[in-house]
Amino acid sequence: MKLKQRVVLLAILLVIFIFTKVFLIDNLDTSAANREDQRAFHRMMTGLRVELAPKLDHTLQSPWEIAAQWVVPREVYPEETPELGAIMHAMATKKIIKADVGYKGTQLKALLILEGGQKVVFKPKRYSRDYVVEGEPYAGYDRHNAEVAAFHLDRILGFRRAPLVVGRFVNLRTEIKPIATEQLLSTFLTVGNNTCFYGKCYYCRETEPACAEGDTMEGSVTLWLPDVWPLQKHRHPWGRTYREGKLARWEYDESYCDAVKKTSPYDSGPRLLDIIDTAVFDYLIGNADRHHYESFQDDEGASMLILLDNAKSFGNPSLDERSILAPLYQCCIIRVSTWNRLNYLKNGVLKSALKSAMAHDPISPVLSEPHLDAVDQRLLSVLATVKQCTDQFGMDTVLVEDRMPLSHL
Repeated sequence: MKLKQRVVLLAILLVIFIFTKVFLIDNLDTSAANREDQRAFHRMMTGLRVELAPKLDHTLQSPWEIAAQWVVPREVYPEETPELGAIMHAMATKKIIKADVGYKGTQLKALLILEGGQKVVFKPKRYSRDYVVEGEPYAGYDRHNAEVAAFHLDRILGFRRAPLVVGRFVNLRTEIKPIATEQLLSTFLTVGNNTCFYGKCYYCRETEPACAEGDTMEGSVTLWLPDVWPLQKHRHPWGRTYREGKLARWEYDESYCDAVKKTSPYDSGPRLLDIIDTAVFDYLIGNADRHHYESFQDDEGASMLILLDNAKSFGNPSLDERSILAPLYQCCIIRVSTWNRLNYLKNGVLKSALKSAMAHDPISPVLSEPHLDAVDQRLLSVLATVKQCTDQFGMDTVLVEDRMPLSHL
């Protein structure tokens, strides 16, 4: 064989070797990522049931200090949380030392300060578990149990972007009124034999108070994020107009996602993929009311989209508002890790996991069976939506690898 032919042959073999190596490494990396997703899923399932107990095995003996140290730019709490039960127990039982009207907003809430100085947001019970909220998907009062269920779904999906929430019973007469501010106290009234309050908010009315059963009120408490992490509010690019007859651009423009991708912070970084994750999360819980969202301040699009205010959820188990998924079916991208997790949760696993996660909450049962069944059915719709995207554009385009290292140092 002539020298020139040998050189050509060697060059061809070298190219084949390089391509084979790259292909194998690529496949090995993908398999390793998938295996890690599977291991993460099993770890989540193992630690799913959170028993509320006061004991802390931690160098920091304050539950509030532990929870505050958990917060980093890309998650509110870490993957493994042996102290979670103790922190939630403290949220559900620690003495209330001050009560005030809630921060500004449209819905009734109270701001409580617990022993040790920890702020929590209290949302009162307005509906029974089997009450169906008719009308628009964002209709009705906030649902306190929805906040509890949404937090546990956040754990199950592996997002870890929702502040900690737990159910709590409070005695309005003995626990709240003696330490309430004048502003909150002025909204208390008695309806029949029940103590009630209507608070201060955009839609708060004396004619529409939240009432306890006697003096005991069921509600949810959400842990306030540490003040060292100030929040920045953003308009959701797929927000609704809330005006009859007036559509938002995304509701009529099929190429809307292309426009979003050209604007900051969606033109780079993880924010657009966070929007997609949130669309999946909101569709599963039936939340069509995320007109704004929060991230940490001055993050330049790098921090997570924080899953705050999930109470306009689980209103009607028979209503599947497909428009919530618009970011997913218009952009046709989703994180590989999210896609893997959703597939692990099909065939009834999601419903079972959600029931198990909420079993020890003080207000258990948190959701009625129809709502649990609805979550499972909606999961199938999400999977079908992604399949439509992959059929049209291919797996390599739709499934996006985005694994950001997290630090708790």
